[in-house]
Amino acid sequence: MRILPLLALACGLAAVPSAKAALADFGRCGTGLREAALAQGGQPERLDRVFADVVPDMSVLSLLDAQPEFKTPIWDYLAALVDTQRVDDGRARLAAHRPLLDGIAAQYGVDPFTVVAVWGVESDYGRITGKRPLLQSLATLACNGRRQAFFRSELLALLKLIDNGDLAAEGLVGSWAGAFGQTQFMPSTYARIAVDGDGDGRRDLVASVPDALASTANYLKRSGWRSGQPWGVEVRIPAGFDAAQAGRGKRRPLAAWRTAGVTRADGGALQVAAISDDSPAALLLPAGAAGPAFLVFRNYDAIYSYNAAESYALAIATLADRLRGGNGLVAAWPTDDPGLGRAERRELQALLSARGHDIGAIDGLIGDATRRALRTEQQRLGWPSADGRAGTRILQALRDAAPASPAPER
Repeated sequence: MRILPLLALACGLAAVPSAKAALADFGRCGTGLREAALAQGGQPERLDRVFADVVPDMSVLSLLDAQPEFKTPIWDYLAALVDTQRVDDGRARLAAHRPLLDGIAAQYGVDPFTVVAVWGVESDYGRITGKRPLLQSLATLACNGRRQAFFRSELLALLKLIDNGDLAAEGLVGSWAGAFGQTQFMPSTYARIAVDGDGDGRRDLVASVPDALASTANYLKRSGWRSGQPWGVEVRIPAGFDAAQAGRGKRRPLAAWRTAGVTRADGGALQVAAISDDSPAALLLPAGAAGPAFLVFRNYDAIYSYNAAESYALAIATLADRLRGGNGLVAAWPTDDPGLGRAERRELQALLSARGHDIGAIDGLIGDATRRALRTEQQRLGWPSADGRAGTRILQALRDAAPASPAPER
C-alpha cells in the first residue's frame, strides 16, 4: 500500500485495476480500511471486486458543513418539502398502500400518516434516493475531513450488509453522507433497525416499499414513539412572552404552559387529545416569537432522532398533519418573501426560460443555472440584493413584468 499526498487526492485519481490499488488511493487509511473489513469477516476476493473502481471524491468534504436543514430559512425549507404536490402524492400513497400501512401500524404502533410523511420527506416517495456511489463517498469521508471515525464505522457496516446478502454493491447509491434507500437509513441504522416487511428473507430498503416503510415504523417505535399520541400542536403565545423559555430541552407540564398564557393557535383553551396536563412539553419558536409556535411532545423527539434538525422534524410532523387532512399552519412566517413549492418553482423557471435564460429542465429544482438567471433578473429590477433566491417576490415580479430579452448575465 502506498501513501499518496493530499494534493493528489484533491485533484482526483483515475480508477485503477485492482481493489488493493484502489484502496491505496486512500493512503494509509485505505490500508486500515481493508484490514478492518477483513477482520470483520470479509473475503479478500469479494472485497477486491467491491472496491475495484472506488477512488476518492473530495467534493463530498465541502458538504459536511452545508446541510440545508441548518442553512436554509425555515419558510423556504418547509415550502419545498410540505407543498401541494407532496401532500397530494402522499395521500395517493396512503390509498395505494393502505393494507400494508394498517398492518405496520398494528405491529409497530406508528400511524400511517407519519410513516408516509417520512417517506415523502426523505426520498419524495422513492423518487429521489441519491446519486452518489455509497462506497466512494463513505471511503472518502472515512479518510478525510472531520468525523472520520463515524464514517469509517458506517463504511464497515455497509460492507457487512453487502457480505450478508442484504444489498448488492453494484449500483449502490445514496446521499453524500451515506444515507440510502427509500427512507434514507445510514448503514449502521440499517443493520440495527431494518426489518423484512415483505417476507422474502431479505431486508431491502432500496427496492422494497414494504421493507422501507416497516423499517421506518420500527425505527420510530424504538426511538420512543407512543401510539395514539400526537407529535405536538401549533399554539399561540401571549404578548410579551419571554422567548428564552422556548427550546426542545426546556420542558414543562402542559398545564404550566396553559398557566403561562399559551393557547391553541386559534385562541382556544390549550387542551390536547391523548396528552395529560402533567405530560412534559417543549415550546418551539423556529422563527422567533413573531412566527409560528409549537408545543411538542414525546413523539416529536422520535421524529427528531431520525435527523437531528428542528426544520427537518417539523417538515415531517407538519406533512403528516396535512396527510391527515389538516389545512396547514395558522400563523404566518415572519417574512415578506415566503418560499415556493415545486409548482411555483416550475412556474418561475418557465418565466425565466421565456425571458431567454438557459436554465435547463423546468423541473422545480433550483440549481446554479436558475440562480444565475434569478440574479440577472433581480439586477434588472434594481433590487439592492441580487442573491438568486427563488421566493414569492421575484415570482410575482416576473409575472407582472412584460417579456424582455435577458440582460447579460454577470
